[in-house]
Amino acid sequence: MSDLFDRDAPPGQPLAARLRPARLEDYIGQSHLLGPDRPLTRALARDQLYSMILWGPPGVGKTTLARLIAGYTRSHFATLSAVSAGVKEIRAAAFEAQQRGQSGQRTLLFVDEVHRFNKAQQDAFLPWVEEGVFTFVGATTENPSFELNNALLSRARVHVLKPLSVEELRQVIDRALIEPAGLGESGIEAPDSVRDLLAQAADGDARRVLNLLEIAADMAEAGRDGAAPTLSQAVIEEVLGESTRRLDRGGDLFYDQISALHKSVRGSAPDAALYWYCRMLDGGADPLYIARRVVRMASEEVGNADPRALRLALDGWEVQERLGSPEGELAVAQAILYLASAPKSNAAYVAYNQARAHVAATPGHDVPVHLRNAPTSLMKSLGHGHDYRYAHDEVHAYAAGETYFPDALVGTRYYQPVDRGLEKRIAEKLEWLEGLDRAATHRRSSESS
Repeated sequence: MSDLFDRDAPPGQPLAARLRPARLEDYIGQSHLLGPDRPLTRALARDQLYSMILWGPPGVGKTTLARLIAGYTRSHFATLSAVSAGVKEIRAAAFEAQQRGQSGQRTLLFVDEVHRFNKAQQDAFLPWVEEGVFTFVGATTENPSFELNNALLSRARVHVLKPLSVEELRQVIDRALIEPAGLGESGIEAPDSVRDLLAQAADGDARRVLNLLEIAADMAEAGRDGAAPTLSQAVIEEVLGESTRRLDRGGDLFYDQISALHKSVRGSAPDAALYWYCRMLDGGADPLYIARRVVRMASEEVGNADPRALRLALDGWEVQERLGSPEGELAVAQAILYLASAPKSNAAYVAYNQARAHVAATPGHDVPVHLRNAPTSLMKSLGHGHDYRYAHDEVHAYAAGETYFPDALVGTRYYQPVDRGLEKRIAEKLEWLEGLDRAATHRRSSESS
């Protein structure tokens, strides 16, 4: 059974390297790419090799898949790492590929962490890819749309690799405990409950689950009378310790999770919002960053439907700053639950954006004379503040019919309160004030005629 795995892995290699599949049928995960009649499966069956970007989180099999593709297409597997390589190394790899091409052998150039290359380095691949000197396969954990040049993206097909499911990680663990290339010859035993615990703790990362398993195996104690060592739950929990789940701070997964939190609040789903909040904390996210984002949610999603939400969000942020963990996290959780449960209105957010866009796109109108400041006699002689009506001296403390916009913008409307929460009452009041304006305008029109 050893032929199932990478025979090039020298003794002493980590378990993850020793168990790297050497056959496509033993590759676990990514069934959406490699399942029956899937695009990549069909391409390999027809021996059609094309340039591609493998985009996915760590430990989902990007390097392994590239190696398998090279093997199935009888291509030389060459590698570069964007962490240490530059244009010089790219040219050297292209020269070597040209030499191999003269003898009829194709080259698959695998570029790990391709997003770390700058624009000039990425451009260096283009002529060689276009001429077919090598087939380019780049691996990245970052969104190619943001991190890779359009020119390079247009010459490669993007394949998205997904985190492994708990069931798939169980397959990885089961195989590792059976195969001689793994831990099979050690005779280590592990009950299903322990295997499930490992699979869940790995958070979709096959490399991580194998590393955890290898450490746990080293710590396992032999049974009585020479019985095989057994992996206990206590050993696994000790290995896990304070380890955190997968969260690439500043990467796509980080922004996906904060997006899920925000959208759960918007969707009035307090339990889901609390889940994503705890997921981010569990992954090592900065609690103060989350607290700041919660303040934004209060204005953007709740607004004047419940103005108390903004105050509670600010209070949560303040508690996080002053008390830290764990008291601060609880206060922010309280704010998140309140926001998710509160009536929703994005009217303030929409009005603000419309006003900013309007101001940016139109000329800067002068302030109407009656609204101008008049601190000096000169300004007063120029009419500044003349005919201004002091609202507090008017009936209902409202100067009915008065205008506060420049003449060219009278009647402009940005703020449209929703029919929920306090904004329902705000809308009713604004409608009542508009009625007073209409009555005052009609009265002045009648008097002037």
